[in-house]
Amino acid sequence: MRLTDFWERMELVLGPTYAHSWAHDVVLPPLGRTVEQAIADGVETKEIWRAVCATTDVPGTLA
Repeated sequence: MRLTDFWERMELVLGPTYAHSWAHDVVLPPLGRTVEQAIADGVETKEIWRAVCATTDVPGTLA
């Protein structure tokens, strides 16, 4: 998944403003770091998205 697709999904699920704040502040248990940290560490966006889905209970149609 491209980074732009990832952010589009984040904004769809959490809203355009809150998505970026959430990505900065919330540690994803499956990854042990925030979205921003995971991106900086080179974690695949698909893996990050799966962790976001697990953490937020995103409906299966978006996962």
